[in-house]
Amino acid sequence: MPVWPKSFYTFGANLLTAGAEWRLRQKRASVGAQERTFAVLTTHLAATSFWRSAGVVENMSYATFQARVAPRGYEQFAPAIERMRRGEADVLWPGQCAFFAVSAGTTTGAVKCLPVTEEMLGHFRRASLDALLYYTVRVKHAAVFRGRHLLLGGSTALTPLADVKPHLAYAGDLGGIATLNLPPWVEKHLAEPGTAIAQMDDWGARLDAIVQRTRSLDITLLSGLPTWVLHLAAALRADSAPGKGRITNLQGLWPNFECFVHGGSPIGPFQEELRAVLGPTVTFHEVYPAAEGFIAAQDVEAGLGLRLMADTGIFYEFLPLADFDESRLEQLGPKVVPLGGVKVGVDYALLLTTPAGLARYVIGDVVRFTSLAPPRLIYVGRTKLQLNAGGERVVEKEITDALMAVCRRHGWTIVNFHVAPLFVTSLTGQNRGRHEWWIELRPGTVTTPTGPLIEAELDVELQKLNDTYQAKRKGGHLEAPIVRLVMPGIFEHWLRFQKKWGGLYKMPRCRSDRLIADELAQITTFGRE
Repeated sequence: MPVWPKSFYTFGANLLTAGAEWRLRQKRASVGAQERTFAVLTTHLAATSFWRSAGVVENMSYATFQARVAPRGYEQFAPAIERMRRGEADVLWPGQCAFFAVSAGTTTGAVKCLPVTEEMLGHFRRASLDALLYYTVRVKHAAVFRGRHLLLGGSTALTPLADVKPHLAYAGDLGGIATLNLPPWVEKHLAEPGTAIAQMDDWGARLDAIVQRTRSLDITLLSGLPTWVLHLAAALRADSAPGKGRITNLQGLWPNFECFVHGGSPIGPFQEELRAVLGPTVTFHEVYPAAEGFIAAQDVEAGLGLRLMADTGIFYEFLPLADFDESRLEQLGPKVVPLGGVKVGVDYALLLTTPAGLARYVIGDVVRFTSLAPPRLIYVGRTKLQLNAGGERVVEKEITDALMAVCRRHGWTIVNFHVAPLFVTSLTGQNRGRHEWWIELRPGTVTTPTGPLIEAELDVELQKLNDTYQAKRKGGHLEAPIVRLVMPGIFEHWLRFQKKWGGLYKMPRCRSDRLIADELAQITTFGRE
């Protein structure tokens, strides 16, 4: 492919930006786009053995689809996915499937294997480009396209599936699969850190290689989970060349660095630290990707929610969280609503129908709409990762917001944290629940943090954020929280022990059980002042 002159390349980027700006102005077009997407997807699903037997037919109405097709979790799809892995055609999607994305297993520890068809790759390519164009519309220029884009994603080293011959199929990280299938112009003009480094499995070696390769490049965009971006920034600053002075932030190394893309983990606990190490004029751009699809991206200033990607090939449905019950999903189909039926401020379990052949798939995320025209939403948490020690149903966003408020008030910096239920016997002999917080703070703060101080303030903040939590506390059905301040490195040790250090792995913020909390208790010593 020829190297484009910068003037022509910039003209193309500006043209794409203008097109994206026009589409974003069509505030009420999303429901129509979803109806068209539904028609396309059901036509393809009707050509497969699994969905024909489920009653999917071409040109079916949404009402018929809703009545015939039950919501499903991964376990209900696993046998059909295994047939696809072994080369059987026309199972969940027409044709054979050559790629399978292996999930990180952050929520339950169970690894999932999701089909990635050619049409699904097309969805990821279009949605990724749209997400970047949303950014250029926000900042009103396309200069980000003139430099290189450094993506801290998963390894592109894929594993051939040895037990499925003669069918050729490969399994690996979704980010790696997507990187291997980038458009040629993106791979040539934008993508970093290059093919050889992207194949590295060892996170430490890859980080060192990225530092050596990129320190002299013109990086304009950086994308990755906040924790790993902080590690990269520290490595780049430590490696700054002698005689040039120690760089204080990445804009000192990359003068044209302007955009930090983040998603998949709440950025709030790390925002101030990231701002300091990235640079004062870097624009933060939030996206909402998942292994099952690219769901939303920021199109306006922070805090207003992310624009639902309604026209990139995925059909969305929403089940009110108040009605959610994983044990009886097959009975909840009538309570699920499409985009046209959602309301602002209601928490919904998210369902997707995708060009990978997954229909009415409950991905485990909880979202809340902030506006309908256009549709914008926020990620609230996971259906399986809630605190419910006494019926309070506290979600990840509320936990994160409460801790951020406390730390912001005192100038403390969060390194990592996890919250779990803890059941205690009261003086009257009753068994009551409480929240147990495991928190690692950055050393060197002016005000010394103590467990009891944090406990009292977290209790107040959560009562402000969650009415049910407040009622349970005031009614005596839930005990006050307890805080364990852990030594530096405890969470890193846990992640390394779990072989989840680097790339796309992240620390679960909470669980409804004590699986992680009990493991932390085994590897740490803590004291309460």
